[in-house]
Amino acid sequence: MALIAAVCPETDLLVLDEPTSGLDPIVRREFIEAVIGAYQQGIPGQRTILVSTHLITEFEGLIDEFTIIDRGREVLSLDADQARQRYQKIRARFAQAPPESEFKAALRVRRDGRELELIVNGGGTELLGRLRQLQPEALTSESLTLEEIFVATLKA
Repeated sequence: MALIAAVCPETDLLVLDEPTSGLDPIVRREFIEAVIGAYQQGIPGQRTILVSTHLITEFEGLIDEFTIIDRGREVLSLDADQARQRYQKIRARFAQAPPESEFKAALRVRRDGRELELIVNGGGTELLGRLRQLQPEALTSESLTLEEIFVATLKA
């Protein structure tokens, strides 16, 4: 933290490239809380931190905007809350094997025994309505984490 404070005490933009790579879990957590927390508190609302990382889960609660870059190209850029609303995991359990209906709007469809799991990018409400018509025993929907969105986007 002293190094960052010495190098950029009043800057509006802090760029961190894999800042917690190679650190043990305790030190990673301390780094995130101390360095990023202190930097953000310096001038609330007027500072930006750009973090390039593969450890998305560690920064999940701090991310306001989320961008996925693959091979140098921007693949997705959204407000983090908007991304969580759009990308959903829908699970349905049926009395027997799930129907063989096509779910073209889904990024991924997985059937396992009596269960059906769909990953969607938007259109979750319509898909839930369609699944309700098939009368499942159980039907749930949850937002994906930003890491799950990353995986779903690049595997689609």
